[in-house]
Amino acid sequence: MKLIRWGNPGQEKTGVIINDIKYDTSTFGEDYNESFFENDGLDRLEKFVADNEGKLPTVADSERLGSPFARPSKILCIGLNFADHAKESGATPPAEPVLFMKSTTALVGPNDDVIIPRDSVKTDWEVELAVVIGKKTSYVEQSQALDYVAGYVLHNDVSEREFQLERGGTWDKGKGCDTFAPMGPFMATPDELGDINNLKLWLKVNGQIMQDGNTSNFIFDVPTVVAYVSRFMTLLPGDVISTGTPAGVGLGFKPQIYLKDGDVMELGIDGLGESKQVVKAYAKN
Repeated sequence: MKLIRWGNPGQEKTGVIINDIKYDTSTFGEDYNESFFENDGLDRLEKFVADNEGKLPTVADSERLGSPFARPSKILCIGLNFADHAKESGATPPAEPVLFMKSTTALVGPNDDVIIPRDSVKTDWEVELAVVIGKKTSYVEQSQALDYVAGYVLHNDVSEREFQLERGGTWDKGKGCDTFAPMGPFMATPDELGDINNLKLWLKVNGQIMQDGNTSNFIFDVPTVVAYVSRFMTLLPGDVISTGTPAGVGLGFKPQIYLKDGDVMELGIDGLGESKQVVKAYAKN
């Protein structure tokens, strides 16, 4: 299945995509949140959709798409998981996954505006494959890790490099700014994707290809990442793990290139659709 959430921010309704048509599943009566995933929501939703075939209203293409799941308990990210990106960042490819967290308040819809934070001069882009956890787990073995995955989603891990790298402390302060986690357009269950270790991912800025990679170049593949993260914290249903970005970020160019007001980012992953964000300068409300 492909899950969507649609409507005004904070008032999203649920839906699914079937044969490229969006359907409203709000009468299912549950949001796509931790409780949904924890209580066999995907199986129950699939039965609901089958039982209501031909009865579900469609969702207009003009409707805004939100994140395809409600705000999770945590958004975890793996840094430097492509050797080419580690090289362009001036870092040695890591011996273990680099783990950091992104604030859940950064989560927005796939086509919502990305806001350059106040005082930012180094806001950057990162196309990534993100994993959505389906069942509570800790200390899961690598061989069983994929059994705990509910699905996958396109993620732009927007980053402020000065905040991240030049202001002391950990990376988190450059990763969790408002609007810095556009996700979607949909969450795809694993059966929709095929080989997750051979997915093309790309990103354009103002129509120019900046990133053009493939998940076959992961340093640490998805089962490794899920198992590794579960050693350090319990993973809850609906949690997100973003798996890293290929080369081509603004930080890696010489001279470096960063986002400015009016720029347009477009990105996509095989089987996970495309998203588009317009960049806007911070303005006090």
